[in-house]
Amino acid sequence: MRATTRVCQSRHESWGLTVPEAKANKTAAEAAVEAATGTAGDTADEAPDSARPRRRRQARGEARIAQLLRAAADVFCTSGYTASSTNAIAREAGVSPGTLYQFFPNKEAIAVELGDRLLDRWRDTYGAAFAQSHTELPLDRMLDAVLDPLIAFNCENPAFFVLMHGSEIPGQITEAHDTLHATMLTRVESVLADYLSDMPAPQIHRIAEMAFMVFKAGLDLIMASEGEERAAYIQELKTVMFRYLDPLVGDDASCPAPTERIDTP
Repeated sequence: MRATTRVCQSRHESWGLTVPEAKANKTAAEAAVEAATGTAGDTADEAPDSARPRRRRQARGEARIAQLLRAAADVFCTSGYTASSTNAIAREAGVSPGTLYQFFPNKEAIAVELGDRLLDRWRDTYGAAFAQSHTELPLDRMLDAVLDPLIAFNCENPAFFVLMHGSEIPGQITEAHDTLHATMLTRVESVLADYLSDMPAPQIHRIAEMAFMVFKAGLDLIMASEGEERAAYIQELKTVMFRYLDPLVGDDASCPAPTERIDTP
């Protein structure tokens, strides 16, 4: 699948929603901002002078939500999703539980909002990683170009890993992750098809599935390590991927395995 160009529009416009549809599809966090700041029902037709205070209040509400989501990410990473609580998230954010409940009714709502935002960023990341131009690179450089941003995203956003792999994660996140998994597998197949143009499609599918599962297993080891050990596992993952694919692709066997170029946390 070819990487598509993302049109820079508003969140509602990018989903192809009209204004009435957008209002009907507000996220829980957006609705919470309006409820907490008293801006529910505002329209763009209001007088500028009356709109400014409301916008300031809404901006403060959005900042508070961002603060709570950062705290939730830290708590989920430290304690795991199941053992985390709204009280722990409020404490990490430096606010009272009552303040948290102005924006989120429970831990599940926080996880869903955080998961949605991280998934949006992940889609941007893998969209850039699987850019069409990368299929024109030699295998070792293609692996660097694809794997580096995917690994870096997970290292920089450990809460994403927790929310995508936890045993009691809300179903809405699990469904979105399964859809994302299928989309990424399709992209892997597309990239490999450019390198294995003479190979039957069913075989390419099997190779793509194997490569994808190797990546996921390697990522588990990477996320469980830190510092030099993490960097070593990143290099091992690239070496395994290269040595698996190189005989199939038919690149020059003397070409070295991909080199590590990620600044790990």
